[in-house]
Amino acid sequence: MSVDNNGDLSQFSMLDLFRMEADSQTQILTDGLLAMERLKDDAGAVESMMRAAHSIKGAAAIVGLEVVVQLAHGMEDAFIAAQIGKLALTPNRVDVLLAGVDLILQLSRLQDAEVEGWLAANGEQIKRTMDAIGTIAFLPEPIDLAPPPASPPAPVAAAHEQAPVPPAPAAEDAHERRSPAPMKHAQNFDKLLSLASESRINAHQMHPFVQNLQRFKRNQSSLFTIIEQLHEAISNSTDAGLKEKSLLALQKTHPLKQFVLEHIADIEAYERRLLAVSQGMVDEVLTMRMRPFRDGVQHFPRMVRDLSRSLGKDVQLHIVGEDTLVDRDILSKIESPINHMLRNAIDHGMDSAAERIAAGKPGTGTIVLEAKHRAGMLSIEISDDGKGVNLEKIRTRVIERKMAPAQMASSMSQAELLEFLFLPAFSLKENITEISGRGVGLDIVHETIRSQNGTVRIESELGVGFHTYITLPLTQSIVRALVVDVKGEAYAVPIVQVERVLKVPQTAIHTLENKQFFDFGGEHLGLVSASQVLELGDTNAEGSELPVVVIGAGARRYALVVDAIRGEQSLAVQAIDPIFGKMRDISAAALLDNGEPVLILDVPDLLLSIDKLLHEGGLHQLAKSDAAERRKTKRILVVDDSLTVREMERKLLLSRGFLVDIAIDGIDGWNVVRSGDYDLVITDVDMPRMDGIELVTLIKKDIHLHKLPVMIVSYKDRPEDRARGLSAGADYYLTKGSFHDETLLDAVSDLIGDARR
Repeated sequence: MSVDNNGDLSQFSMLDLFRMEADSQTQILTDGLLAMERLKDDAGAVESMMRAAHSIKGAAAIVGLEVVVQLAHGMEDAFIAAQIGKLALTPNRVDVLLAGVDLILQLSRLQDAEVEGWLAANGEQIKRTMDAIGTIAFLPEPIDLAPPPASPPAPVAAAHEQAPVPPAPAAEDAHERRSPAPMKHAQNFDKLLSLASESRINAHQMHPFVQNLQRFKRNQSSLFTIIEQLHEAISNSTDAGLKEKSLLALQKTHPLKQFVLEHIADIEAYERRLLAVSQGMVDEVLTMRMRPFRDGVQHFPRMVRDLSRSLGKDVQLHIVGEDTLVDRDILSKIESPINHMLRNAIDHGMDSAAERIAAGKPGTGTIVLEAKHRAGMLSIEISDDGKGVNLEKIRTRVIERKMAPAQMASSMSQAELLEFLFLPAFSLKENITEISGRGVGLDIVHETIRSQNGTVRIESELGVGFHTYITLPLTQSIVRALVVDVKGEAYAVPIVQVERVLKVPQTAIHTLENKQFFDFGGEHLGLVSASQVLELGDTNAEGSELPVVVIGAGARRYALVVDAIRGEQSLAVQAIDPIFGKMRDISAAALLDNGEPVLILDVPDLLLSIDKLLHEGGLHQLAKSDAAERRKTKRILVVDDSLTVREMERKLLLSRGFLVDIAIDGIDGWNVVRSGDYDLVITDVDMPRMDGIELVTLIKKDIHLHKLPVMIVSYKDRPEDRARGLSAGADYYLTKGSFHDETLLDAVSDLIGDARR
């Protein structure tokens, strides 16, 4: 927890205050030591480290932490020696001093009651570290970098063959972990944002009122024109009384005209002020959540330095844009992906100093981590000057793992090949180590960034380096979104996940195997009805052009057909009440500027729903369906997590004239069966999230579904497996081992008869 100069410190104990000081001063020590290791003679860094060590020593003496006093005193002596030129802070000596910093940080983050026990348990290690600091001037120099060990040792262990120092806690505020204040602050923030957003909506609702006044002014002007014309006509009359009355009527119009003009101007000015104030309130509330980028990445230079030394490499990290403001929630979520990318860069991308020099590069490898605001988004770039990625190696691995035929793989572009690195368990590392090569690839990074409504893209040049581009919203509290109409309802698509907005002429639409598409930059882009995916009914494709929103990437890019496109708006995100659970295809809700509620689409979830519709051959969204004819045909729901089994069963049933829907697991099946009118459910047993037995049990216990026939098709053919399925309520149990075309169709016929009602 950061406390400003005017903050109330009375609520904190002396040990709490020491922890706050230790957090900031140890960071100064770490930054200074890393700078000295690179620059050798940075007098400013030595001066700041001396002050930091002295401050820690004094603060520790006040709270009675004698161990910290001695550690800080020894470090202070070393810095004084370095300042007068008697001690060179070489990498080996920096290792020792950083180990001392780690010990101070660990001690500072212990609870009051934990200190004594921790000191007793780690006494031997503390003594070795203190002895090493005391004799730091006598450490042998120079130190040759050892070859990469199986497991990276802690810095002190590398220098002194002693037990490794336990890693310091993650770089988060220790006091916030101990206090309920963050939760309270988050609740207060949500309330403030809700009030500020409501104020902004009320301000926007002034606009239609002003428009009505403008309309009134135009109607009034027309009336006044008629009165003037009438007066001119009467002025030619011989009736003096009528002339006088018409002149009086004309004179009375002038103050009315002036009154309306003045008041409309006043109301418009009031609307502008109200909009400015309400938007200012929203901006100020959001600013309360913003933190500088450095708060989430300040520990990375130390991590890069220690890890590279443990692997026998020389790598330094440069951070650009440390003052760039980032939402604190986003900052905490992206810390792990950035850490993963940096570790990958060191382990996969960087060679040893000797290998780099042989390749004509500097012996020291460089990683640049940059954060900046671009086009209303947060842009993070991670680049290194390592050896890059061998695209041919990716191509070979793709073919070896049968992820694509050799002919297809040979024609893939660089971007297409690099996409494979985002797949789970896809790794180019031959040897399993603690650092990488355990089948945990960039999918972690991809999923985390995607969950924050962001995108990640990678580029590589063999022998030159690797570049990662991450784009994120500046905050999750306000989302810039494209608002569209679907079946008379407003839906919002986060703008970061919209690739293009188009008007597609009806004449440009082609049909192939019952799927509709159009040419988009040389590729066939499939058209998908938003109303069909959201289960709102069929789309009436009227008009010469269809409004389309392009979402997704690569092979999973689709053109979502909507009824109308309203435009972009900034929406204050409001979470949907947990009582509704996870709503399919929906991530959150918001209010439009006019106060109308809008659901924000979950684009990754939407892409899964589209994939499911594709596999079941159901994308007939732009053709008018014969509802009466569909009602005459029986519908079957196939639930199986195996794409092969699903597709085989679907095609068999379609060949007999049945309407077939699919679900990819038990949870999906349960959601689908409740929203449709089915004549039969065919389900597998072993599936993720919910197995087939649970699904059968739920169906048979449901008051509306308990009469629905259910068939289990499973590889499990033991009598006890069959008994378990039938006891759950299944009407038929068919084993895949004895499965063939006629077996399934005969079983379906036994249960529900022919396809026609």
